[in-house]
Amino acid sequence: MRVLITGHNGYIGSVLAPMVRAAGHDVVGLDSFLFEGGTFGSDSSPVDALRIDLRDVEVEDLRGFDAIMHLAALSNDPLGDVNPQCTFDINHIGSVRLARLAKEAGVPRLIFASSCSLYGVAGDEMLTERAAFNPSTPYGVTKVLFERDVSELADETFSPTFLRNATAYGLSPRLRADVVVNNLVAVAFTTGEVLIQSDGTPWRPLVHIEDIARAFIAVLHAPRQLIHNQAFNVGRSEENYRVRDLGTLVEQVIPGSKVRYAEGGGPDPRCYRVECSKLRRTLPEFQPQWTVRRGMEQLRDAFERNGLTREELFGDRYFRIKRIRALQSAGMLDDSLRWTSAGATAFAESGA
Repeated sequence: MRVLITGHNGYIGSVLAPMVRAAGHDVVGLDSFLFEGGTFGSDSSPVDALRIDLRDVEVEDLRGFDAIMHLAALSNDPLGDVNPQCTFDINHIGSVRLARLAKEAGVPRLIFASSCSLYGVAGDEMLTERAAFNPSTPYGVTKVLFERDVSELADETFSPTFLRNATAYGLSPRLRADVVVNNLVAVAFTTGEVLIQSDGTPWRPLVHIEDIARAFIAVLHAPRQLIHNQAFNVGRSEENYRVRDLGTLVEQVIPGSKVRYAEGGGPDPRCYRVECSKLRRTLPEFQPQWTVRRGMEQLRDAFERNGLTREELFGDRYFRIKRIRALQSAGMLDDSLRWTSAGATAFAESGA
């Protein structure tokens, strides 16, 4: 199949795109390349790509594809909170517009990177896909709105699927240090402290980015009737952890490290556990391979191999909000997160 992956140059996309290509498909990327300068270790092999802001996509850009895997978004709560309107413009309005244009272009399938964050404040109960939504951040709200609006587009010609990913972790060429497992391991590796920002009680479902990619590929290969207009939690039911238990694991993986709770870190209202059996039951091709412990060891080994330092970690390469603010301070990105003429010139001069 010919597959378009939006956000292919991001944290998940730079792992997903090579895996989709290795599965035998023709892959094209679409990205605004906000995080192009943040490569960690060896980069993934490039794919043909459209350098386009999601909000500027036109129907002709989408013709001829058999499926779209839609990942492009402002990707975490702190970044979403800085400019909520921009978050809604991209994650909701721009994304629904993409789905409408895809349907107009005759693309039969759209697979969306949704999030378990749409469950939000949920407590200790295990949540299936039928659970109520209770998002607590602009990011979570946009996932709810997209699912609501795009499900209404589903018909005999257009089949959306919503993959509600658990909190991602794992090694990527476009590494993120602002997701919980990666952050705990990276800070412990570079400082010796397993720094927990909350009181450690919140639950988080966790999933390795390679297993997210496996879910996308399984849906791509699935018979339409099994995945049409369906939502799936992506992860493993046994991989729900309290944050304090993650801290204990990091102490075991990073020799000499010690848990420390940040001053004033009360209970995080975002607390949810998810039940993930529907995806494996529906699509036997989906066989997740990773556990959090193995993922932590993968990160530790990569940090050792690449000599990650404290200065590098706390710079602007691996924290999304720091990267955005650095680009804006340099005059390369405007308040709406569009490239300025200076940013476009810098790209042209670099040959990017």
